[in-house]
Amino acid sequence: MRITCPNCGTRDRREFYYLGDALALDRPAEDAGLGAWDDYLHSRDNPAGETRDLWCHEAGCGAWLIVERNTVTHAVHKATLAEKVKR
Repeated sequence: MRITCPNCGTRDRREFYYLGDALALDRPAEDAGLGAWDDYLHSRDNPAGETRDLWCHEAGCGAWLIVERNTVTHAVHKATLAEKVKR
């Protein structure tokens, strides 16, 4: 699998570190309550197909990316710097 880093260009996925579903960026408010925080920390889907994932270009520029990809075909559709994504 190849991922195109917006800073460094197309690289092998071994340069990147997978950090999970991009939903991790959608943190509950500090006062959201224990149920919301429990759900945020422990409830994750594991879909087959299209996903939005959080990756770090660890062996490169160190940027955090939102990678849109298909887990069945391994096709990578888009990679965006996480800091530029509206939440």
